[in-house]
Amino acid sequence: MSDDLRALFLRHVCQTSAAPLGLEVARAAGATIWDRHGHAYLDLLAGMGVANVGHTHPEVVASVCAQAERHLHVMVYGEFVQAAQVTLAARLTALLPPRLSVVYFTNSGAEAIDGALKTARKHTGRRRFVAFEGGFHGDTWGALSIGGNALYRAPFEPLLPHTTLLPFGDGTALAAIDADTAAVVIEPVQAEGGVRIPPPGYLAALRRRCSETGALLVFDEVVTAFGRTGRLFGFEHSGVVPDLLVLAKALGGWLPLGAFVGSPEIMRTLSHDPPLAHVTTFGGHPLSCAAGLAALDVLVRDDLPARAARLGASLQSRLRTLVGHGGLAEVRGVGMLIGLEFDDAAACARAAQRAFTQRLVLNWTLHRDTVIRLAPPLVLSESEADDAVARLGAALG
Repeated sequence: MSDDLRALFLRHVCQTSAAPLGLEVARAAGATIWDRHGHAYLDLLAGMGVANVGHTHPEVVASVCAQAERHLHVMVYGEFVQAAQVTLAARLTALLPPRLSVVYFTNSGAEAIDGALKTARKHTGRRRFVAFEGGFHGDTWGALSIGGNALYRAPFEPLLPHTTLLPFGDGTALAAIDADTAAVVIEPVQAEGGVRIPPPGYLAALRRRCSETGALLVFDEVVTAFGRTGRLFGFEHSGVVPDLLVLAKALGGWLPLGAFVGSPEIMRTLSHDPPLAHVTTFGGHPLSCAAGLAALDVLVRDDLPARAARLGASLQSRLRTLVGHGGLAEVRGVGMLIGLEFDDAAACARAAQRAFTQRLVLNWTLHRDTVIRLAPPLVLSESEADDAVARLGAALG
């Protein structure tokens, strides 16, 4: 990084870690990021799960440029008919079960979670929320309130009251969901929690319990949607359909965009008593919607979910040959969402640091410091996957 730019970065951009990576990005394409010196870094995080169709895909870039020439922000979302928003909502819901037919666009996943929580409370008239230990749903006040890591909650308490955290994957604990529960929020696979996969039948049991008590089931698929797990949406693996589906990250085709999706009955609660019960100025920005529509078209046309299933299984198999080296204890995952579990936090941090010197972009998960999460672009080539394993092997010594 140039001295002037680095100094300005450190002085004026809020630092969220003691030692930021400091990679000065010059350009990016596919699964590669180049720095200002021309060094190529293989991106195994895809902008934290955003660039599922790869960086700067030409069709997405063209769609963004075309929309920028038509119009940008013209009115608060939900008032004017804007083609980019409407077309993306229609395309998205056509790929979902029939009862998930109404979309509320937001700026981010955390904002979508907050909107889903508000909607659940207003629709049910209940006050209580249930979420799960190890879960992560964002850092706004509401999202943090249902976060499953006490380390990140404690500095900001008191948070929202009437919130209960249950052990993830424990079917017997689901009895705690009761008639005062407005919503139960869960990730089909815990991503920041360390790529934790629920046991078979668990999500189906959760669906039954929510139906019995009248609680809304909310799936946070900010990470798991859009092919990441080898299916278009993560809930497809279980056959369970949520009442509200929360999306973001890859939804916007690299631009900021989130959404929560539900039935007409649930979603119309935001339009009355009072009207404008939930509003957002920039949610559903036409530029983001245009990018999201183009990315979704590429994802479906090129069948990237199926590709993620095949390449993910192959990549996991190759990565398992590294178990026992550098403290690597286990490899697990679903599709192209892969967790590398280490013996301890020190070994995990050491592996991540050494991987960066091998020009691999990755990091340990925020809420489980013994796990490195891999979420590469779904367009990662076979040769790039081989290269990734070789570089990881070198990092593990």
